[in-house]
Amino acid sequence: MKQLRTQVGIVGAGPAGLLLAHLLHLEGIDSVVIENRSRQYVVERVRAGVLEQGTVDLMIGSGVGERLMREGMRHEGIYLAFGGVRHRIDMAELTGGRAITVYGQNEVVTDLIEVRLATGRPLFFETAEVSVHDSSIRFTYNHEPHELHCDFIAGCDGFHGICRQSIPAADLRIYEREYPFGWLGILAHAAPSSDELVYSLHERGFALFSMRSHAVTRLYLQCAPDEDINQWPDDRIWEELNTRLATSDGWKPNQGEIFQKGVTGMRSFVAEPMRHGRLFLAGDAAHIVPPTGAKGLNLAASDVRNLSLALAAYYKSGSEQQLDEYSDKCLRRIWKAQRFSWWMTSMLHRSPEANAFDQRRQLAELDYLTSSRAAMTSLAENYTGLP
Repeated sequence: MKQLRTQVGIVGAGPAGLLLAHLLHLEGIDSVVIENRSRQYVVERVRAGVLEQGTVDLMIGSGVGERLMREGMRHEGIYLAFGGVRHRIDMAELTGGRAITVYGQNEVVTDLIEVRLATGRPLFFETAEVSVHDSSIRFTYNHEPHELHCDFIAGCDGFHGICRQSIPAADLRIYEREYPFGWLGILAHAAPSSDELVYSLHERGFALFSMRSHAVTRLYLQCAPDEDINQWPDDRIWEELNTRLATSDGWKPNQGEIFQKGVTGMRSFVAEPMRHGRLFLAGDAAHIVPPTGAKGLNLAASDVRNLSLALAAYYKSGSEQQLDEYSDKCLRRIWKAQRFSWWMTSMLHRSPEANAFDQRRQLAELDYLTSSRAAMTSLAENYTGLP
């Protein structure tokens, strides 16, 4: 078995693991990143695309924001559509200039892989038989067994990863909510017809107009969590999108070739605490939010920023205070994001259990939200990112 040594072993080469490795490198802390998928798979998987102001600032401040600044699409507001009318929330004006930036997770990962490779430090793709132990990670790479000895382990391997599963069940508290609907999402070769996102509540269900670039539109429809994607040919998708997104001003999404589509179920999930001995969880390994609030990638960035600062303090002074505080500090923000994501989801989706009263209440909530500066400010503060 090949023996390796590092300070921080990182399981997972998604945004959380790669960003943590980069932040640690800037602090002079060595790390090794292990990923069971291929580089191509990691880069090409389509996930989040909305970055909070704080995530943008972190990437730029850590030297990986050059392409983000050049290609990212800054949005200073969003639209909420209901009753056939679009209402704009001017987030920048309500928050003193804060905004969100549309820049796909695959682009973030691409940038972080490039900067990682430039350091010359190990980044192992396509590993197998990964297991986590008290102070080591065992894995197979190129058919050869390895053992990585490390001071700390960062579990950045997602909801289905092995790091959280390696913690005894008795030492974790799990909080979870399954939603009775999912999202049918598509990517289409079509120039965005709106310069900002449009969240729409329709009697037939939720719809979202978004984008990935100046040439690619990202759109979603509320559907059953087990919806058969084969029952949704392209013509049916466009017809339903046009129905749910239709507004009195005549706006509608541009149509184009659909080159990717799929159904994603929705859940809220939190595992507490986010530390077990020398193992620290970050990102989707510790929490999942419904995508309505655009918080998943941003929470991961916040987690690893806190973890990198705590590890830097430890290596500089030997103090474990910030490491001891890591879980509580992250969870405080995570639960606020869970609340916001649940609220956005509940306000904008038609639940199969809802009756006429619930539907009228939803419309009243949206009416209040779009007519109250205080309510709009609350949305804007949460959407662009809490401290």
